[in-house]
Amino acid sequence: MKAHSPFSRYTMFWVVLLATKLVVSFYVEIRPLVQPTKDIMKVPITTFQWHEFFPHAKNNIGVVIALWAPIILVYFMDTQIWYAIFSTLVGGIYGACRRLGEIRTLGMLRSRFESLPKAFNDHLIPNDSKRRGFRSAFSSKPYKKPEDGKEEDKIAARFAQIWNLIITSFRQEDLIDNREKDLLLVPYCKDREMDMIQWPPFLLASKIPIALDMAADSGGKDRDLKKRMNSDPYFTYAIKECYASFKNVIYAVVVGPRERDVIQKIFKVVDDLVAADTLIKDLHMSNLPTLSKKFIELLVILQKNNKDDLGQVIILFQDMLEVVTRDIMEDQLTELLEPVHGGNNRKHEGITPLDQQEQEQLFTKAVEFEFPVKASDAWKEKIKRLHLLLTVKESAMDVPTNLDARRRISFFANSLFMDMPKAPKVRNMLPFSVLTPYYKEDVLFSSQALEEENEDGVSILFYLQKIYPDEWKNFLERVDCKNEEELRETEQTEDELRLWASYRGQTLTRTVRGMMYYRQALVLQSCLDMAPENDLMEGFRAADILSEESHLLTQSKAVADMKFTYVVSCQSYGIQKRSGDARAQDILRLMTTYPSLRVAYIDEVEETSKEGEASKDRSKKIEKVYYSALVKAAVTKPDDPGQKLDQDIYRIKLPGNAMLGEGKPENQNHAIIFTRGEGLQTIDMNQEHYMEETLKMRNLLQEFTKKHDGVRYPTILGVREHIFTGSVSSLAWFMSNQETSFVTIGQRVLANPLRVRFHYGHPDIFDRLFHLTRGGVSKASKIINLSEDIFAGFNSTLREGNVTHHEYMQVGKGRDVGLNQISLFEAKIAYGNGEQTLSRDIYRLGHRFDFFRMLSCYYTTIGFYFSTMITVWTVYVFLYGRLYLVLSGLDEGLATGRRFIHNDPLQVALASQSFVQLGFLMALPMMMEIGLERGFRTALSDFVLMQLQLASVFFTFSLGTKTHYYGKTLLHGGAEYRATGRGFVVFHAKFAENYRLYSRSHFVKGIELMILLIVFEIFGQSYRGAIAYIFITFSMWFMVVTWLFAPFLFNPSGFEWQKIVDDWTDWNKWISNRGGIGVSPDKSWESWWEKEHEPLKYSGKRGTVLEIVLAVRFFIYQYGLVYHLNITKHTKSVLVYCLSWVVIFFILLVMKAVSVGRRKFSAEFQLVFRLLKGLIFIVFISTIVILIVIPHMTIQDIFVCILAFMPTGWGLLLVAQALKPAIMSVGLWGSIRALARGYEIIMGLLLFTPIAFLAWFPFVSEFQTRMLFNQAFSRGLQISRILGGHKKDRAALSKDDR
Repeated sequence: MKAHSPFSRYTMFWVVLLATKLVVSFYVEIRPLVQPTKDIMKVPITTFQWHEFFPHAKNNIGVVIALWAPIILVYFMDTQIWYAIFSTLVGGIYGACRRLGEIRTLGMLRSRFESLPKAFNDHLIPNDSKRRGFRSAFSSKPYKKPEDGKEEDKIAARFAQIWNLIITSFRQEDLIDNREKDLLLVPYCKDREMDMIQWPPFLLASKIPIALDMAADSGGKDRDLKKRMNSDPYFTYAIKECYASFKNVIYAVVVGPRERDVIQKIFKVVDDLVAADTLIKDLHMSNLPTLSKKFIELLVILQKNNKDDLGQVIILFQDMLEVVTRDIMEDQLTELLEPVHGGNNRKHEGITPLDQQEQEQLFTKAVEFEFPVKASDAWKEKIKRLHLLLTVKESAMDVPTNLDARRRISFFANSLFMDMPKAPKVRNMLPFSVLTPYYKEDVLFSSQALEEENEDGVSILFYLQKIYPDEWKNFLERVDCKNEEELRETEQTEDELRLWASYRGQTLTRTVRGMMYYRQALVLQSCLDMAPENDLMEGFRAADILSEESHLLTQSKAVADMKFTYVVSCQSYGIQKRSGDARAQDILRLMTTYPSLRVAYIDEVEETSKEGEASKDRSKKIEKVYYSALVKAAVTKPDDPGQKLDQDIYRIKLPGNAMLGEGKPENQNHAIIFTRGEGLQTIDMNQEHYMEETLKMRNLLQEFTKKHDGVRYPTILGVREHIFTGSVSSLAWFMSNQETSFVTIGQRVLANPLRVRFHYGHPDIFDRLFHLTRGGVSKASKIINLSEDIFAGFNSTLREGNVTHHEYMQVGKGRDVGLNQISLFEAKIAYGNGEQTLSRDIYRLGHRFDFFRMLSCYYTTIGFYFSTMITVWTVYVFLYGRLYLVLSGLDEGLATGRRFIHNDPLQVALASQSFVQLGFLMALPMMMEIGLERGFRTALSDFVLMQLQLASVFFTFSLGTKTHYYGKTLLHGGAEYRATGRGFVVFHAKFAENYRLYSRSHFVKGIELMILLIVFEIFGQSYRGAIAYIFITFSMWFMVVTWLFAPFLFNPSGFEWQKIVDDWTDWNKWISNRGGIGVSPDKSWESWWEKEHEPLKYSGKRGTVLEIVLAVRFFIYQYGLVYHLNITKHTKSVLVYCLSWVVIFFILLVMKAVSVGRRKFSAEFQLVFRLLKGLIFIVFISTIVILIVIPHMTIQDIFVCILAFMPTGWGLLLVAQALKPAIMSVGLWGSIRALARGYEIIMGLLLFTPIAFLAWFPFVSEFQTRMLFNQAFSRGLQISRILGGHKKDRAALSKDDR
């Protein structure tokens, strides 16, 4: 029964979903349309506003089709909406059951911190209490549980090691400053002189100053203090630890026997009063702050530990004794000090129990003090910690202040309470490898790249300083520099600056550092496994025990290297080395920094062929030979002046060039032989890892030993991701939230209950042996395997593998941050899904899955893109249906029964379309996941803020991207990899660049929809009611405006006047340049235009026919609109339509004559050519005047003619492109190209004019910058412009002076 439980879960999911969908669709969409449809079919319409070819057709079948077509499309599309709703609910429930979001704030972390060491020990520390082996199984001796106190000490000691390693890594990454580090660190061991657990100071901060103030103001009443201690356990911990440490420090410094005896008896009195619960009542606590102040001064001296300060130590002890005897314990010291001085100390008025002479005898001699103290690391920690507890008066509720540090520490603490396998010892864990493919991305930012400014004077370094201001401040503190100028003074600090910037970009350096945390974590974990218990309990520091001379270090490193291998497959490393590329030097630097790092690459060398060697001919045959090589950094001594180079480990000859497909799959496949172990984690170049997460790798690998569905062991372990690029810009934030919802709640539902999770190019861990024997982890066929990652998941599932998803571990990932980058990425994914639709893998999965699992597979892969395409089709079908009703007159004929046309089901259908269009389909899982992990109030505020930053514009625009490229791939194929680049988008994209990228995918479609809406507004029956207008008209106008102007709205500095002028100049140059062989598309419109319809060459006859059929829709405008002119309203003859074609051909003929005349007569017969053009203009104006005067043609008629003839010309262009060979054979291709250029110029003007108008107003540019980037960067950018302007003015003045 257990084996069938996954089947029952996803079956129940789909049964409930489909039942809900069918019931709602029937009662809301289908049933209300039945009666109106019957009524429409009964109403005879005999009058038409155009030439009707079938005037005697019955039942108004055209009206019925126009009415039902969008409803039917939405009927099949809205299953995707129901899937989004159900998956959101199920994913939220599953996430809550997995205890996600239990610790999401610092307050929650504090409340659960007491249970953190035990949870840590339960999950991350191997269990030694279980006896194993044959002898223990038959042993008659009962197992003795270790003493609870000793076991707690071991737990605390291990926890301290790991916790401090995490906090230290935070400091090295500049997420926290030195003060925060001190507040977060835990003592490495339990102080044997204090029988209590010592918590991090950030939990105890400000408790002691508050307690001192409360005690001083108590007036002998302890009610408020007790109430505070009962409500806040850390308040009690702080007081107890501070008192115990105070005693410990005093005893450590004072060695005189009489002084120690006095101190001991003073402390005894205090202890007795504490035991009797009368401390506040019996002592004069108003002077306690004075004692605290003196003791703090003593701690400062002890921290310096300078022997010259002995006199001050003596004075401070005398002052403290005076405060205690005269002010605090005046009533208790009479009997206490008599035995010490051996006499009757009578109380005299104004005289203390100790006379002046006897008082001077205490704490007066140097021999009575152990100063300077023998300062061990434990002693220094104790003094520093005690000083923090006494002096930090402000609350540490906001420690750490860095949001990323908060998120990471909260997630790590939360994950310790989640369900994960028990960690084995490092020696017994499954060995694994990490593989990262690298091509030509940035390895390490150069100083020049950091300082190079763009057009706005913004450099990468300036940008990073504004985006990460707190981390920049922490970095300066770490390297002990005050400003950027000091960093430039030495080579070492400048290298640190380069690293700091590179760790915040999507660079290989960032990825390698994160992955090498695995080795660092394994070394420490191996050390904890093997370290003697005495060393552990004495609180050794990892840095001490793992010193270079330590035998344990050597042993731990050897174990770690046996269990972990990291290979970076740098495809072009050999070429980069030979060409002197700086990236090769940076890669070599990485190998030197991390000696266990291995680099694989394909080496291309020229060698003499064997035939040439055998013939011994002078003209020996040279051939290219390819090797798959693995190298490491050559071992050199520290004082070796020689250059550090790489050293070959393996070198395998290949039968030929391995790069035959897309590149990345081959890059992974050739290097996979160099990996080792049973697990293989594939990491992209734009990912990073965190120290605290690498500690859980042992647990994650144990998942391979469990049967998750009761039948099969996992073959791919899915891991969640954190998108770290969300703070760069508003677009990056949208993309980050969208991607986060997919890699968390989306994949959670895919894995369980749906069981259709595949591999998505994320940090999944493969069963290496399973996949090596079943085709590898990357399919490398060109085009069809464009999205090579998901085919690994298909392959694993088809071969009876099992893919799971685990959320107690996360890996960082960067995403694209600018609109052009995001659009290129989404185009690549849409291309890939189009190719998946055509692949055999999806076909086989569909055949082998049962019906409900097949539905899961469809709606979570290609079905999502198909539903997205149907969403756009719905708008087209609705508007073209309305165009038919309006232009034919059927809309007016049914005006008496307007309810037939403007019905509620249509509003529901188009509301569903708007739901998808505006991004709410994405927002549902997004809000659920944010609510689950950060609170639903945060989710709601984030959603509102996203809408204010125009998230709906972004999602509507993204809808067009997905639809265009997915549909294009299905229709013509020709999918191609599009490099997005992973840099920081702080530059302005030129108008021509945006036009090239979005012309066919958005601009053309947006103008088409705009013409449809304009025709509908002019001739159609307007809608009554706000709801109908919003769902049916407003959302479509929103789509039009978004598709036309979103690229310019999200373009940095897109509305600055000077840039607008430069863009116009660049656009004119591009549109007028002639193409040809070797001219790139970004240099010439002709080259770009030829490339755009190049896929038509390979689409075949079916694709050509479909292209022509789709182009026919543009001829409907002319057919309908010519009968709505004022001069043709009295006739419906087909001759009117024929005459309109005569006009079109006449216009095309005139254009051709002008083109030929320009080419033949403009040089030698320039006057004749000018006269010809003037004559044509006069004839055109005369014709317009005659049409206005005689048949009473109106201005509206002229506008309608433009609306009628412009689409026809575009349709002719599309047909001509589809029939290019035929057009070229008759010599008309040049005319077609000239006509296309004219259309492109008109579209460019249509887009450019509103942008240029808005650029006149400075506040538009200010608003755009605030919307695109966070406030700090906006402010910094404005300041930079002002300063830059002053610099230019000064430079100009200095030139004039010279």
